[in-house]
Amino acid sequence: MAILSSRRRRSRLAPELDDRDLGKLLKSLRATTRSGTIATTDLCVAQISRLLERDPGDWDRRAHRIGVLADFLAGSHLPRSWAKREPRNGDALVLYAWSELARGRSQGSLEDAAGVIDSCFRAAELAPEDPTPWVVALGAARLERWQQPQVFGVWNEVLVRDRWNREAYQNMLGYLTPEEAGSRIQVLEFVDALRARMPANVPCVGTELTAQVFQYQSVLGRGGFEALVARNHWSQTAATQALDRVAHTWVQPGLLRHASALADLNILAYALMAADRRHEARAAFEALGGVVTPWPWQAGGDPLDEFEQAQRRASAGG
Repeated sequence: MAILSSRRRRSRLAPELDDRDLGKLLKSLRATTRSGTIATTDLCVAQISRLLERDPGDWDRRAHRIGVLADFLAGSHLPRSWAKREPRNGDALVLYAWSELARGRSQGSLEDAAGVIDSCFRAAELAPEDPTPWVVALGAARLERWQQPQVFGVWNEVLVRDRWNREAYQNMLGYLTPEEAGSRIQVLEFVDALRARMPANVPCVGTELTAQVFQYQSVLGRGGFEALVARNHWSQTAATQALDRVAHTWVQPGLLRHASALADLNILAYALMAADRRHEARAAFEALGGVVTPWPWQAGGDPLDEFEQAQRRASAGG
């Protein structure tokens, strides 16, 4: 019992990942939430505004911060009230639109799709070089099941501003799956085209492995005999090669520097364990330092429990 308790303390769900400034802000916002004043306090808006003004031009870090804040504030009135109070503040508009998108994802649709898209377009006009409003618009287009020509139009607006935007690639990957608006062939073509020209350490480097985990979990979700033999997915050539390409490089100190590097390492650890490559998974767990992301671990149950069980199996080796 003591061992389990110790392990639980070392493992933690940390949406900020390695972003200490974002972590400090979330801690402050949680304290304000407990006092019941988050919807009206000017202090929260000032703190958020200061964080989003840092690191200008680092679109990867900006998207990570706004996405995490949007998830946290999805049930709050703060983003809407800030956007109404400062209708020409791009940060306020994007945070509002993304928080509505986060809430819409949990409900299956947007409450006010036109309002969300309008906020994105207004933010884009205020900061034409910023890809983030287009990233949020892409997420909204995906959730609302827009037709592919419209979705690809928004996607191209992101790419001309930020060629390797992780959130955009994740959205397009999900949109092109058979479960949404595409097909397995489209996913393969999308991943192959990316891999052919992608540098080894850009923010969207995890797209190929994410696609493999999507497919694996899709098979698991069917249940029955297919779920029993789902591990065979990782013996297929495409899955094996996807792991081979990154298993030994991602864990090297300093290679992955993007804001969601720890999220990609969670995907790597999960995939290596699913493929029963425990020795290699051990290095991924060590690189993570106990930082856990809900996906992909939540597919098997409580993400912390799943992570810790997998980590123990990796440590046992064999």
